[in-house]
Amino acid sequence: MPRNSTDHSEAPPRKFVAELGPSEFVRGLFSISNAQLGRTRNDKPYLRCLLGDKTGDMPGRMWSVDPESFRRLATDGFVYLEGETQAYQGEMQLIIQSIEPVEPTIEQLRELLPCSSREPAEMFAEVTGVLETLRHPWMKALARVYLDDAPLMKAFREAPAAKSMHHAYLGGLLEHTLSLLILGDRVCAHYPKINRDIVLMGLFLHDLAKTRELVYDRTFGYTDRGELIGHIVDGAIMLHDRAQLVMRSTGLRPPMHAVTVLQHIIISHHGQAEYGAAKLPATPEAIMVAMLDNLDAKMAIALSAARPDRSATFDLGGNFTDRLWALENTKLFRPDPLAE
Repeated sequence: MPRNSTDHSEAPPRKFVAELGPSEFVRGLFSISNAQLGRTRNDKPYLRCLLGDKTGDMPGRMWSVDPESFRRLATDGFVYLEGETQAYQGEMQLIIQSIEPVEPTIEQLRELLPCSSREPAEMFAEVTGVLETLRHPWMKALARVYLDDAPLMKAFREAPAAKSMHHAYLGGLLEHTLSLLILGDRVCAHYPKINRDIVLMGLFLHDLAKTRELVYDRTFGYTDRGELIGHIVDGAIMLHDRAQLVMRSTGLRPPMHAVTVLQHIIISHHGQAEYGAAKLPATPEAIMVAMLDNLDAKMAIALSAARPDRSATFDLGGNFTDRLWALENTKLFRPDPLAE
C-alpha cells in the first residue's frame, strides 16, 4: 500500500525539476509516469520512468530494482524518492537510489501536477476575444452557447490537452486552443477564399471534448467515457446538442451543412486514420484545422525537448535529444546556431 506523504514531513523544502542542475542530491515527492521494467545489457532489471512536478519532467533510472519492488509502483502515480541528477547526452536525468509509492495531500498535488506558465483567466479572455470577432450570426450564437456553459468552461480552463503527448499540463488544453486561434486568425488572412468563421470555430471545438475524455484531479488519465467514446466522437455529439440548443434559445437555424462541416472538422482533425481520424479532412477548412493542430502540437513537443527552460541555466552537453516517438522517432538537434 502507498504510504501517506506526511510520513516524509521531515524532508527539506523541495527544489522543482526546472531548478535542478547536474550532480544534485534530490529527496522528495514526484509524479511518476510510464514506469517500465527494462533490462540492462547484462540482462539485469532496471526501472525507467518519467518523473515530474508542476515545472516539468525528466527521465528517471534506477539501475538496481527487483520485480517485486517494481510491482509496488503505479505506472502513473506519485512517489517519494532519493537520488542524484546526472547530465547524460544533453539531457538531465535522475538516478534513483530509493523509491516508494505515496499518496500526496491535496496541497502537495498542486506542486506535483504540471501546469501552464500562463494564467488561465488571461488566456480565456484572449480566446473569448477571438471568438467575438466571428461574423455570421449563427456562428456567434453557437460560440455563446459554449461560452455560457459554466461547468464546461471551468473544465476547459483546467484540463490538459493530452495525457502525455503535447501540452500535457493543467491549462494545456486552453493554451493549445488559444495558440491555434491566433495561428488560424493569421493564416486565414493569407487565404481570402477560406471561411474564417468555420476555421476559428473548428479550432475552438476540435479538442473541447477532452474535458470529458481526460481525468486530471490526480495523475492524468482517461475517464471511462474517454476510453469508450473518446474526444473525437464526443466532440461531434456535443456539437449536435449545442446546435439544437441554439435553435431552442434563439430561434436561429444553422445554415445548410454548417453543423455537418463543423462535425467533419472535429472527426477529421487528426489528419490520418492511423492517428485516430474517423475521416480524412475533406474541406479546405478541415485541412487547415488539421494542419494547424499538427503544427502546434509538434512544435510544442519539439521545443520542450530541444529547448527546455532549464537548458538556459545549465549546459548539459550533447547536441541531440533522445529519439522522440511523437516526431517519427527522430532525434532533434538542440543548438540554435544564431543564439548568443
